[in-house]
Amino acid sequence: MSACCHHDNDHGAFNDAATSAAYRRVLWFALIVNGGMFFGEMAGAYLSKSVALQADALDFLGDAANYGISLAVVGMHLVWRARAAMVKGLSMGLFGLWVIGTMAWRFMEGSVPEAHIITSVGVLALVANVAVSLALFRYREGDANMRSVWLCSRNDAIANVAVIAAGGGVWLSDTFWPDVAVGGIIAGLALFASVDIIRRARDELRHAGDPMPAAAD
Repeated sequence: MSACCHHDNDHGAFNDAATSAAYRRVLWFALIVNGGMFFGEMAGAYLSKSVALQADALDFLGDAANYGISLAVVGMHLVWRARAAMVKGLSMGLFGLWVIGTMAWRFMEGSVPEAHIITSVGVLALVANVAVSLALFRYREGDANMRSVWLCSRNDAIANVAVIAAGGGVWLSDTFWPDVAVGGIIAGLALFASVDIIRRARDELRHAGDPMPAAAD
């Protein structure tokens, strides 16, 4: 039984969901949306010189890769799904650390980004992530791999609201501080989700008798 499930029948239900054609379609939808938004936000980040948009764009790229990994392991044994979740959790943690480094660089540079571009692109990204989050909502309490997919979409929607707020804050204050602050929020979300996913994946690997967690301890 998966460590993140509470009843045997729940585990069976989510195992069936993980192998279903419906879940695969949702993952493909999420992959396409996130891949498209990566290019859109990178263009917006370049035009606006926004660290928040750049961080959010790279988050979209990471999520697109994560959805691809999830598609590759759908229907596989729990050990392989948990290993995939472990990789995703570690990548989210590295992303959070990268954003912190970018924040430090922006702080030293001190240029003011274009507020109207930040807000416009942030609204578009929010619409995209809400659509993905709604599509994934029913799978949010599955195994660690399914949980990681849900957390990716949920965190992105929260981050998009913060990006929109950053655009307004930059416009009102005419400083880079709101943009840098949102970068910190996105980094915090990534690090928090990374810890949650890695913990669940380690529990599932222990239960499945996989040697990886023992080596990591």
